[in-house]
Amino acid sequence: MRMNAPRDSGSSPARSLTEFPFASPSAIAITPLSSRSKLAVRDIEQGVREWRLWLTMAWNDIRMRYRRSVLGPFWITLSMGFSILMMGLLYGNLFKLDMRSYVPHLTLGLLIWSFLQGVVNEGCLAFIASENFIKQTRLPYSTYVYRTVWRNLIILGHNAIVYLVVAVIFGIVPTFNTLLFVPGIAIVLLNAAWVTLLLGMICTRFRDIPQLIMSILQVVFFVTPIMWTPQLLGSRMFLVQFNPAFHTVEMIRAPLLGEAPTALNWYFMLGMTLVGCLGTFVMFRWYRNRISYWL
Repeated sequence: MRMNAPRDSGSSPARSLTEFPFASPSAIAITPLSSRSKLAVRDIEQGVREWRLWLTMAWNDIRMRYRRSVLGPFWITLSMGFSILMMGLLYGNLFKLDMRSYVPHLTLGLLIWSFLQGVVNEGCLAFIASENFIKQTRLPYSTYVYRTVWRNLIILGHNAIVYLVVAVIFGIVPTFNTLLFVPGIAIVLLNAAWVTLLLGMICTRFRDIPQLIMSILQVVFFVTPIMWTPQLLGSRMFLVQFNPAFHTVEMIRAPLLGEAPTALNWYFMLGMTLVGCLGTFVMFRWYRNRISYWL
């Protein structure tokens, strides 16, 4: 019986066996390493060129999720605003904190965490949720990664209204440090992309991982200075310096509060970006052609 290999994303109509190195156990031995690397790089590049496609797909995801809803995604914004109000009053009084500094800190922390949590959770399902597209169309796998990150960035943009309201109420004035928001959000998005690609591959192969990731995120939320400030740790403040979520949040939160991210924030994020991108690329190079078989 003849079996047709599933379509591979980002490949030309005339494809050779090297584009499907995992079609048989022995194929990997005869597939040049340079060929797999070129296919992986081409996938990522073609995904970037298809920016109109994944922008449209992300917008359509938002529209479908909130169709026949009057406020649409702004329901999330209202819910976020109400949560910040209640938590600000509760924890501000509980920790005896200055509301003028604590509420903006809490607001940005929850907004950024909501974005990160959405990227991680939906990144686990980036390929699984796009199974029909992957099996029926010839698109770069990276398209689904960019789609996931952009979709959550749209939601973050809607929720930013809450921050604007808080900024007006508490008199947060933009400073020169606020401009650091641009490189800060850029490095966060770059990390969101490789995390989505990495988790997308792993969770496509092992379907129990998404539930594990959700449990881990709940723990990370409470050990990250979001509802509380690092200063509350006192002499044990060094504990947060090994928390990747803390540095990720600070890259965006600090500039929007008129402060500059610390040198440690920059070093940690740049190091995580370099290691994460290289490690994910190696995995993508080896397992890219297995994704369609795992679905």
